[in-house]
Amino acid sequence: MSKLILPTLLILVVCFVFLSIRILFKKNGRFPNTHVSGSKAMRDRGIHCAQSQDFEMRHKKRGVAEFKK
Repeated sequence: MSKLILPTLLILVVCFVFLSIRILFKKNGRFPNTHVSGSKAMRDRGIHCAQSQDFEMRHKKRGVAEFKK
C-alpha cells in the first residue's frame, strides 16, 4: 500500500506544478478566465452566459406593454 501512495503523491505534485507554472512564475499571474463573458469576441457579439442573461431579465424595468399581458 505504501509503495503505491508515494508514487501517486509524486505524480500529483508534478501535475500541480506543471498546471500552475504560469500562475506562480508570471508577475500578477492569474487563472485564465474561461467564462463566456471573459471572451472579448463574445462580448463584441453581445453574447452573455445564461446566468448573466437571467439576471438582466429579472432586473430589467418592465414597460407598460409587458404589464398588459
